[in-house]
Amino acid sequence: MGAMNICVFLSAADLDERYTRPAREFAELIGKAGHTLVWGGSNVGLMKVVADGVHEAGGRLLGVSVEFLASKARPGADEMVIAADLAERKKLLLDKADAVVIMVGGTGTLDEATEILELKKHGRTDKPVVLLNTAGFYDGLEQQFRRMEVEGFLPRPLSELVFFAQEPVGALAYLEESLGHR
Repeated sequence: MGAMNICVFLSAADLDERYTRPAREFAELIGKAGHTLVWGGSNVGLMKVVADGVHEAGGRLLGVSVEFLASKARPGADEMVIAADLAERKKLLLDKADAVVIMVGGTGTLDEATEILELKKHGRTDKPVVLLNTAGFYDGLEQQFRRMEVEGFLPRPLSELVFFAQEPVGALAYLEESLGHR
């Protein structure tokens, strides 16, 4: 199986075990499979948990930080790019990724998630996108997306835009299958 650059959008907040345990599990799966984590570059909170997990399991770390957060960037990443602003950061993250996984997060994560889905909707990218719905965190968002689809707000089937995974192993399996890396 070939190595992938997997972009993960997620929170930099310190979160409890409900969120950190599955995030760590997903990170270890990425690292053990020899994939590269492409992430926001921060060395704090859930971002640190995932970067630690990937690194310790043998994966590569490719960070894309932003100037106003550069002081929080992870030292010792295999590669670290500093973007001028959030818009450039999002573009670089997507440019460097083969696939995208949306993990738990706040407004920044939601912004990144809707941007990649908008690009997919308009055929500007065909990268696979997984929404990892840890502990039911995104149940409400999934319901909203399904309503958008049913009521005609999406020009393409929701299933072509995003795959909803409940567990880390299902998320990675979907990406590997989608990209033909089996």
